Amino acid sequence: MVKVTVWNEFLHEKEHEEVKAVYPDGIHNALAEGIRSEGIEVQTATLEEPEHGLTEEKLNNTDVLIWWGHMGHDRVDDAIVERVHQRVMDGMGLIVLHSGHFSKIFKKLMGTGCDLKWREAGEKERIWTVNPAHPIAAGIPEYVTIDHEEMYGEHFDIPAPDELVFVSWFEGGEVFRSGCTFFRGQGKIFYFRPGHETHPTYYHPQVLQIIQNGVKWAAPSQAGKPVRGNHQPLEPIKGQA
Repeated sequence: MVKVTVWNEFLHEKEHEEVKAVYPDGIHNALAEGIRSEGIEVQTATLEEPEHGLTEEKLNNTDVLIWWGHMGHDRVDDAIVERVHQRVMDGMGLIVLHSGHFSKIFKKLMGTGCDLKWREAGEKERIWTVNPAHPIAAGIPEYVTIDHEEMYGEHFDIPAPDELVFVSWFEGGEVFRSGCTFFRGQGKIFYFRPGHETHPTYYHPQVLQIIQNGVKWAAPSQAGKPVRGNHQPLEPIKGQA
């Protein structure tokens, strides 16, 4: 069983009627309902909960954290960012969605500004699968079409991804590295682009399938934690001098 926590600011849905109309129970609950399945257990957390809902107990009981943020990046306490960062380094998976590219945690893990082009025009997005052998692309066709989305365009100020799984094209002519994986410490990170708050993207079955695949891919490997520092010689192998 993979234990997932979906984190969302839950601010747009309270302040903007057009967002509330699309996600009346919040983006976090739409995502939780959309990816919950046999083998995936889901809980949620939001910005205005104590410790942003990301207590040590909850994070220690989380295999994969999904992060959606936009208007409240600067309201996330630095101590909580450090807590999440350490859990990723220790092996917790992290999936960062859409405008989460500007979150404190993603920028800290990337070490870059993570800026990009954007345009709110409700354009068609075509997400091309460029690494069909990757587990996150399992069951996904050659491309996925989203009829109305916010445009993100290159240059995306991130390090070169360890793996590039999806690339998006938009009607305005821009392209974007929309499905990128990174390895940090023992943790696995998947950035996935779609998900503007005024569009019903998180009800799209193939978008949800990709996120669900990402959860399974990002789950901890359970590998032993590396030992570093001054190290004594290993025990000789039996039968050898």
